[in-house]
Amino acid sequence: MKANSYECIIVGGGIAGLQAALQLGRYMHNVLVLDNQDGRSNLCRAYHNILGWPEGVSGETLRNLGRKQAESYGVEFKKGFVHKSEKNGENILLHTEDGTVYEAKTLLLSTGIKDRIPSIKNIEPCLGISIYVCPDCDGYEVRDQHVLLLGSGKTGGNLALTLTYWTDKITFINHDEEQLEAALLDQLKQKNIRVIDEQIEEIITENESEFKGVRLKNGQTVAGDKGFIGFGGNSVHSDLAAQLGVERLENKHVLVDPRTKETNVTNVWAAGDVVAHSEQVTIAMADGCQAAIWIHKRLLKNQS
Repeated sequence: MKANSYECIIVGGGIAGLQAALQLGRYMHNVLVLDNQDGRSNLCRAYHNILGWPEGVSGETLRNLGRKQAESYGVEFKKGFVHKSEKNGENILLHTEDGTVYEAKTLLLSTGIKDRIPSIKNIEPCLGISIYVCPDCDGYEVRDQHVLLLGSGKTGGNLALTLTYWTDKITFINHDEEQLEAALLDQLKQKNIRVIDEQIEEIITENESEFKGVRLKNGQTVAGDKGFIGFGGNSVHSDLAAQLGVERLENKHVLVDPRTKETNVTNVWAAGDVVAHSEQVTIAMADGCQAAIWIHKRLLKNQS
């Protein structure tokens, strides 16, 4: 194949992209993974609900192990941000910010989403260890403990209500001081959830990553055992899909065939959090593997 031309290019080297790369590598296809190394899995210090990792595993560990596995099968990795995608006959052209153009027979978009996390002092070392994002992943970790819900408006209020399944000791710090609807305030009151409308100055920690509470902009400190974040406004990285004419929902998540993970655009697949699903690591893995299987089938068909 000519330079910068591949049977499959995967944009996004997170969990979905790595699982797909591993599977396609085992099919012995010519595969490139383009990744800007800024995915949300880099931030999580410990996923607790993945089979085989009872003590939890960090996103960084999964990414490092996954890349080594895929590279052992000949998959190529390059760091770069893809800002433009376009059709070139039956193939797809991808333009990176450094001016390089890559060509792919098939494309897998595993570009993910980015959580909106305000720049609050000491928050990052706690993520996945004592401050959590996903109740389905980590609600169990806060059972019967005093949780500080660090969030904003409706998103934060609804997440606080969700957490009442695991604990009845919840304080909602409404960081953006966004006004809550009366009905939501009433629900929070019924569940004895205290609401504080004040910006968060910093996270109070012990041993860097152990959450102990927050200090507010007004100087007040609020103690807590664990933290959860729900600021809303997460960005879905589906612009490349839109440039190719891929169908998206109003919230910009990509629609795919539930069986094959192919989009409405031929030879373009999507997997992971950019797709409309529950944003779970294990589902991202499954999406990536399933997409890779059908990419392989397409490549075989086009060779015949």
